[in-house]
Amino acid sequence: MTDDPATLVSTRWLAARLTSPDLRIIDASWYLPDMNRDPREEYAEAHIPGARFLDLDDVSDARSALPHMAPPPEKFLSRMRRMGVGDGHTIVIYDGAGIFSAARVWWLMRLFGQTSAVLDGGLPKWREEGRPVTSDLPGVRDRHMTVTHRPHLMHDVTQVAQAAKLGHAQIVDARNAPRFRGDEAEPRPGLRAGHIPGSKNVPYRTLFNSDGTMKDGADLARAFIAAGVDLKKRVITTCGSGVTAAILNLGLARLGHADHALYDGSWAEWGMYPDLRIERG
Repeated sequence: MTDDPATLVSTRWLAARLTSPDLRIIDASWYLPDMNRDPREEYAEAHIPGARFLDLDDVSDARSALPHMAPPPEKFLSRMRRMGVGDGHTIVIYDGAGIFSAARVWWLMRLFGQTSAVLDGGLPKWREEGRPVTSDLPGVRDRHMTVTHRPHLMHDVTQVAQAAKLGHAQIVDARNAPRFRGDEAEPRPGLRAGHIPGSKNVPYRTLFNSDGTMKDGADLARAFIAAGVDLKKRVITTCGSGVTAAILNLGLARLGHADHALYDGSWAEWGMYPDLRIERG
């Protein structure tokens, strides 16, 4: 794997820089209710030395009824400053599932003009390799961060509906195949089953190797191509609530695909409104 501080870095890369004063590590662990895991409690028990915990729901738009929508720039800025993350820092994000919610925070960083990387394989790979963990909390001082909002990286329901109708962008869904087809009930009550008309299905796990790291090069490209995605055309990613969709954005960025955005409301929004068409099968 090629280490890239703007997309993905290996555990070896991070370990070699662990004592760098300009390094900021973020534990962005977040889990679905059926995973029965408490990310804050797990962080308190053991985290990568120097890591600061970021609650994904705390850095979301509290004004929205939809889950963990992107926050206003000023809220993002205040949360980063409070964590001591700012300009000039090398930012590495990980989570306790491998590559899961860390990709969402990586996408938020991009949305607000920041460069960061996801730790490939996350905390599971770090611990499997016998690398250090601690329960000690890092010292934190406020740090200035310059935020530049890049709204073209995020699409709303109107933009996605236009793409579905006109076909000027490919809509790519990261949910598993049974949910995409509508064969499996949605975990959030009240949502219809199915997918956005014309969308393609690239389950996020198909981007991973057997050890939970992200595929690279031709293997990564094949995960998209096999689903009928044209890597030369614009892509809008979607999923259940905008978390695993960001894994597809991360994969696209690794492939050098620059023209991609994320549908923030995802199926939590689309599946809620009966006047929005759906497909099944």
